[in-house]
Amino acid sequence: MSDMMAARHGDGADPAGYDPNAGESNGKGEKKKKVVALLSGGLDSQLAVRMMQERGFEVSAVAIKTPFCDFDCGRGCGFEIRERADDLNVDLKTVYLGDEYVEMLKNPKYGRGAGFNPCIDCRAMMFGAAKKRMEEIGAEFVISGEVLGQRPMSQHGPALRTIEKESHLEGKIVRPLSAALLPATDPERDGLIRREDMGTIRGRTRRAQLRMAEQYAIEDPPNAGGGCLLTDPQFGRKTRDLFDHTETPTINDIDLLKVGRHFRFDELTKLVTGRNKDENGVIAALALPGDVLLEARDHMGPVSVIRGDSDGDNTITDYHVSLAASITLRYSDAPKDQDAKWAVTVRRVRDSREGGGNAAAAAEHVIHAEPAPDESYARFRIK
Repeated sequence: MSDMMAARHGDGADPAGYDPNAGESNGKGEKKKKVVALLSGGLDSQLAVRMMQERGFEVSAVAIKTPFCDFDCGRGCGFEIRERADDLNVDLKTVYLGDEYVEMLKNPKYGRGAGFNPCIDCRAMMFGAAKKRMEEIGAEFVISGEVLGQRPMSQHGPALRTIEKESHLEGKIVRPLSAALLPATDPERDGLIRREDMGTIRGRTRRAQLRMAEQYAIEDPPNAGGGCLLTDPQFGRKTRDLFDHTETPTINDIDLLKVGRHFRFDELTKLVTGRNKDENGVIAALALPGDVLLEARDHMGPVSVIRGDSDGDNTITDYHVSLAASITLRYSDAPKDQDAKWAVTVRRVRDSREGGGNAAAAAEHVIHAEPAPDESYARFRIK
């Protein structure tokens, strides 16, 4: 067994260098066969690419963005994805799953995980995008860095088979890190790959992958944590609240989920308050016509936005504004002396330009309120 194969099978062999020309043409000059890789930027998908390159395949990568998993988000799923593609010497196509992803999330066929994550439906959509790319470039099959048993919802045997079926890629998905433990695929039956060249990695440990990273000279291998916000319990609760109260959330609604503290006043009305200067800027930029923006006039603190009925009816009442003003002051530098009232600037956004950097042009007035005591607003907090 070679050093590289030993690492794949977890026996702790010494490192061996990656040879990009291994298996290139078997001495007869045949053109390399193509495969498409789902590239997340994580270590496992990089290793899957290296393994296929080592076997002489030309790899073309597809990176998936969704409203909840952006490969520029820095959370792990696709951090520095373009740099990773360059390091791997593969071409990269970016696919954005937007409105269709939101529509799927409303009622995922295979349910959700512990957060709000529809992992099986999500993976099927991603492989569907990879299938389209496979057909475009005439590739033989699709690969991914999935490891058998690594993730409880989407990487056990039945889930992997379901994903293949839903993406119409039955027999055409190779998972090189675990392929020797999985049923034979069409490429194996057709002699394009050999089972003995594939890995037997399973479970959540990363020891074998880290040894392979050293052998393939992959520097600074990324952490194992995923980048999908929907797997985060707190974010999942905010997302569930949004989908429970909005028939079809917009990308703007989803972007607002990613910042601030969230409060649900009633079925139609919510409040978001910024936690820092950057979030304040995002909240102001995301404000839509009909939204109400609030800031403490004389003290440092958050920008807050009240969002009401998405159909445009004026459902934001004086009660909502008064409550939002008190919560805004609670998170500001305003003294919390009992019975002390402070000025809050209130601006109702009248057109889209007013939220995005020109909110001061909106209809503006000032009200006075007391900073909210904890017991008065805690029941509205989504956390």
